[in-house]
Amino acid sequence: MTTVAESIVTDMALAPNGHLKIDWVKEHMPVLNRIRERFEKEKPFAGLKVAISLHLEAKTAYLAKVVQAGGAEVTITGSNPLSTQDDICAALVEDGIRVFAKYNPSPEEYKSHLIRTLETRPDLIIDDGGDLVTILHSERQDLLTQVRGGAEETTTGILRLKALEKEGKLQFPMVAVNDAYCKYLFDNRYGTGQSVWDGINRTTNLVVAGKTVVVAGYGWCGKGVAMRAKGLGAKVIVTEIDPIRAIEAYMDGFEVMPMSEAAKHGEYFVTVTGNRDVISKEHYAVMKDGAILSNAGHFDVEVNKVDLEAMSKSKRVVRKDIEEYELADGRKVYLLAEGRLVNLAAGDGHPAEIMDMTFALQAVALEYVNKQYESIGKQVLNVPYELDKMVASYKLEALGLGIDKLTDVQKAYLDSWVE
Repeated sequence: MTTVAESIVTDMALAPNGHLKIDWVKEHMPVLNRIRERFEKEKPFAGLKVAISLHLEAKTAYLAKVVQAGGAEVTITGSNPLSTQDDICAALVEDGIRVFAKYNPSPEEYKSHLIRTLETRPDLIIDDGGDLVTILHSERQDLLTQVRGGAEETTTGILRLKALEKEGKLQFPMVAVNDAYCKYLFDNRYGTGQSVWDGINRTTNLVVAGKTVVVAGYGWCGKGVAMRAKGLGAKVIVTEIDPIRAIEAYMDGFEVMPMSEAAKHGEYFVTVTGNRDVISKEHYAVMKDGAILSNAGHFDVEVNKVDLEAMSKSKRVVRKDIEEYELADGRKVYLLAEGRLVNLAAGDGHPAEIMDMTFALQAVALEYVNKQYESIGKQVLNVPYELDKMVASYKLEALGLGIDKLTDVQKAYLDSWVE
């Protein structure tokens, strides 16, 4: 372990490789580059401290550098023990960003990194899964006073925020970036769809075509995972609790059934619900020998590991990021990446071009909160549509695409109640 200045990272000698990774994604993030150019001129975060908790890999690192370019003093930590990349951490320290993170920390270390990040007393935060917000509202309320607000990346985090808001306990405004059009339509669907299968395929090195894939949850992430599984040649079963989404999955061409039935057929399982115990004891009891389990939800609770261990007579690591559980009757099931986010714990996460839009939203949402925090109040709010539209417009320009514009006559027609 190496401590550099006020940072905690694993090995500063890894920095050169981290810089190469960050330079690579920068070349594929034109929207964020455009926002960085403006931030460098306007310095919207001058004199402010920003704390970030996100999956600490190259694309996140570049977002941190864009926020830093806006004048902020930035501190960053990871939002998942297995998604942090040590070379990225070292590179950020060399770029003047304070880092408290390492790959695969103990639970105690992971928690201490979050707390150390908050002890810098940030004015603004970017959160993933609500970890920073939860600590601020529970054990470290003494660090609340300076926080103006922030932005949240994930469905899981927004659920936690809305629970706080409902109880009247939320102490500052948070923008629900996950609910923006440019987030869920592209990041959740196309980003998750591709990165989940990137993670599964590079980890298992097994064929998907012809296999049966069970996707638990048909929100935007589930839609993407199912779509990509179909594209790889799999037969896809969707499990749901929402009747509307279940019908949507059925009309999209997928089989729909309860997990208790799907568990008998699946060869690959991917959970994307944001809830716990989606796959548990009753399902392991009927699974096929050789079933592969993975999770793409924020926390490692969707695949019940306690039940799996209790039902197994042996457990061993058979390949990097693959644990083999041998059940009492000799059947074997395989858990990828300890049941953590398979696309990040066993892969590099979403493609850079996808995260370009998401992280552009994070940057402008943070700027919006900083300008409006006094008038917004203590609530969870959506990304203003104009910001969403602006990011989409920048992306179209980067793609070299044009669209039509309404004429004055067309605008008048739409605004009128008469023909």
